[in-house]
Amino acid sequence: MQETSAHDQAQADILARAYLDSLAQAEGIKMKRSMLRGNHVHNNLVDTVLDDLDADEGKSSPQMRADVAMAAVLIAREIAQHKGLARLLRKECPVVVINTRTSDMVEQISDVVTACILPAAPNRRHVVARDGSEKSHMPSRGNSEVIEARSRSWPIVGIAPSPKKQLPSSLMRMMQYELSIPPIDRWSLSLVLEAITGTAYGGEIDDQLLRNIDYTDLSLAIHRDLTPELCLERLAEMVGKKTNVDIDGPALEQLAGYGEAKDWGLELIHDITEYRAGRLAWSDVDHSGLLLSGPPGVGKTQFAKALAKSANVPLIATSVADWNAASYLSGTLQAIRDVFGQAKRAAPAVLFIDEIDGISNRSTISGEYVEYWSQIVNLLLECLAGVEDREGVVVVAATNHPDRIDPAIVRAGRLDHHIELEKPDLASLAKIFRFHLGEAVLADVDLMPIAMASRGATGADVEAWVRRGRAAARRARRDIEVDDLLAQIWNGRHALLEDHLGRVALHEAGHVLASLLLGAGDVVGVSLHANGGEAELQAEIRGTMTASEVERHIVVALAGRAAEILVLGSASIGAGNGTSSDLARATELARKLEIQYGLGVFGPAFVLGQPADRLYSGGALLSAIGKRLEAAEQRAATILKENQGVLLRLADELCARRYLSGDEVNDIVDGFTSTATVATNEAAE
Repeated sequence: MQETSAHDQAQADILARAYLDSLAQAEGIKMKRSMLRGNHVHNNLVDTVLDDLDADEGKSSPQMRADVAMAAVLIAREIAQHKGLARLLRKECPVVVINTRTSDMVEQISDVVTACILPAAPNRRHVVARDGSEKSHMPSRGNSEVIEARSRSWPIVGIAPSPKKQLPSSLMRMMQYELSIPPIDRWSLSLVLEAITGTAYGGEIDDQLLRNIDYTDLSLAIHRDLTPELCLERLAEMVGKKTNVDIDGPALEQLAGYGEAKDWGLELIHDITEYRAGRLAWSDVDHSGLLLSGPPGVGKTQFAKALAKSANVPLIATSVADWNAASYLSGTLQAIRDVFGQAKRAAPAVLFIDEIDGISNRSTISGEYVEYWSQIVNLLLECLAGVEDREGVVVVAATNHPDRIDPAIVRAGRLDHHIELEKPDLASLAKIFRFHLGEAVLADVDLMPIAMASRGATGADVEAWVRRGRAAARRARRDIEVDDLLAQIWNGRHALLEDHLGRVALHEAGHVLASLLLGAGDVVGVSLHANGGEAELQAEIRGTMTASEVERHIVVALAGRAAEILVLGSASIGAGNGTSSDLARATELARKLEIQYGLGVFGPAFVLGQPADRLYSGGALLSAIGKRLEAAEQRAATILKENQGVLLRLADELCARRYLSGDEVNDIVDGFTSTATVATNEAAE
């Protein structure tokens, strides 16, 4: 929109008031008072000077819709910037296109155009109003009617949120004036308040409120029986309910298990703070587009809510399913434009797009769907492109299938940050349980055993278990207990049988003791639960490791099995029960040492993929792997036999407590070593 001079603003005010009075007269509405006042001569603006209407409104008379009133005010402002256009529209035959920017205003602008702007006789004008919701809203339709109107020297007005794509092509070719509906500002809202309530408003209006208003909000909040102040209060409350994140949800700082995504969000919050303070240009904000991927339930939607809450900005939530709810392609395209427009008006804001993989990858489609999806992808790329085109808008998109997304969507300047959310680790699960329980509930209870029992769960699982546990306790008329949570986690599965506890405890004790003695990794904790046992070790394979260091990890993986054989005389199948089992991990490490790490009997070779293993088969590879595993298991047995006392102590404590933290494991090992040293010294004396 062009900069408005004081003269243009005065003309816009007069014209807007004339349009408002004309609307009221056309719709048979009695306003509390005429909007026209003073000694202005209005014949140059509308055909008839409207006298002041009766101030007695009558309780049963209708009220002018606030969104239509706003349409009249905003279009008046735009027309006033083009000298003589108001008279041309009434007396001559200009061809004018009005870009509404959003489909929400097409009907209202059309009402104003026919009631106030064009000649009163409907047979002396031609209006094409299209919101993109129908298949016929395309450039190839309606051209003969436009040409007929032009031949009769009628004024022609086209109204659409995307004129080039929705209005007849002949109308666009003949266009003499292109008007764009400006955003709602303090002046326009004050004028609408005066028109509806009959009272002029001269107070302040919050800038954030102006940015967040949708046209539909106006008619819901502004009523003639209220003062302007009360109307604004209702409007602020309504906008707040629509745009604010759930105040009961966690802030980003409270979220656990989000790792890199949380770091990204906290950096963005800092940048938004600096941007709002005018210390940082939006072009310097690096974190303006994010693709979140991960399995269902890991909290992608929760992340977007928490991000908006911590940044204190509105959250605009949508999904590809919402966009595709339209019956025709034009409606889908308009839905995309509308939601980006809403986010821009509310900026700074977070726009969350769920199910982004619902937009097809153009390289995988063919036939009749190519044109359909190409238009959708192209529009989305246009909306995402460049921070200068969406200043203040952070786009967070979520998907369960990042491999299905069109590559252009994740290129630089669009959703160029991709973070994969994983299921929370044990420490994060414990924190998530604590958040949903609250600080005062089970305050003295260590939640790590519960986290260990729920290993592999998501934050959504935890929320459901806590909710159901509370319900069970409420029905029993008591406070929630640990057993309520475990019952939900196990969900009917039987707890570990007592006669199996000793073997499982011994197995897990073998893992943690070998890890500590070999220095292969820190112990986070070890537990027994319904599915068996779990040793949580902080250990990773790094590129700087030597063969002997990798072999330590193989020893630790086989130490559980070695402990069973050492104490009980035989091993169970648990060490090899599944692709993530001890034997599977140990075998994979041994295999990589041989034909990927270049540290085996085959020399400096790297073979990628299981089928290629056959190049080294004939028994040679299997023999090399088998020798490594046998040597590692023997080493584990030797270490554990030398420390059998502490092994048994760890197993006994684990049986009794069901869970030992890393610190507790270290205390037991250190305490046993000290006791053993004292006993040895006493025997020597």
